[in-house]
Amino acid sequence: MDFSPEFAFMLWERLIWPLIRLIVFISLGLLVANFIEALNWTRWIGLLSRPLARLGNMSDTTSASFSLAIFSGLAANTLLAEAFDKEKMSRKELIIANLFNSFPTYFTHLPTIFFITVPLIHAAAFIYVGMTVAAAVLRTLAIVLVGRFVLPKPEESTEMKEESSNKNGIDWHGAMTKSWKRFKRRIRKIITFTVPIYIVIFIMHRVGYFRELEQFASQYLVMIPWLSPQSIGIITLHLAAELTAGVAAAGALLQEGAMSQREIILALLVGNVLSSPLRAVRHQFPYYAGIFKPAMAAQLIIYSQASRVISLVIVGVIYYYWTL
Repeated sequence: MDFSPEFAFMLWERLIWPLIRLIVFISLGLLVANFIEALNWTRWIGLLSRPLARLGNMSDTTSASFSLAIFSGLAANTLLAEAFDKEKMSRKELIIANLFNSFPTYFTHLPTIFFITVPLIHAAAFIYVGMTVAAAVLRTLAIVLVGRFVLPKPEESTEMKEESSNKNGIDWHGAMTKSWKRFKRRIRKIITFTVPIYIVIFIMHRVGYFRELEQFASQYLVMIPWLSPQSIGIITLHLAAELTAGVAAAGALLQEGAMSQREIILALLVGNVLSSPLRAVRHQFPYYAGIFKPAMAAQLIIYSQASRVISLVIVGVIYYYWTL
């Protein structure tokens, strides 16, 4: 292997620095989650989502995690992992809570998606983004409904009463000491799993493993009869690159009149469905495996991607027949 300056720079830019940044963000999320738990603030933070969580028989920890996910998905998942490890949360609720958090996580990315698509595909962007929002709402309602049937009704917590009656005020020093001890214990485990998995994923990407999977998936697109050759090109770009590449191609074809607005929207939806699982493995699994155990991390990603794909397919099928 040629360890030239160019190779060293590539290694720093694409492996070492992103890995350092990931560990820093995980550490911050872990500190925040531990501090919140040490202060028993889960009920207060979860006020925003508590009515919906209660409807799905979810605990205050899940409510707090949902609210935290608006600002930090890492902190939200760490809060769930801490509760699960301490047996304050069942495996069923952990899975449902992680799925529940997909709604605020999606909305943190929504402005970026919107401002990328609107300049390129104009009016079609409003329909496409609206359909992805509808899919997010649909799966959230489905998750609440599932929780209603499979989770036991949570017991009423006395934390609020205890906090209100605490005349000594908040023990900031004690909470910081407690959260720091937990942080030191857990960060070692996170680094042990996250770093090697991240390196393995990086090597798989460098040797072209994910590119082969993307090409394999794109080869079977011809089996979908209503997809035009131009649509297949958009989906292939969506798979091979990021959303911007597929949307840019769609915008050019729309501008030239080579594809209708309906074809553009359906092609982008198919690209979204096919590309998301691969990106989840590349980007989510390394840090999920650090926060949760690797086997649990894989299960959570599978459930998350399955619910996402099903909701997008349902919305896409409705749009397809509605616009025939």
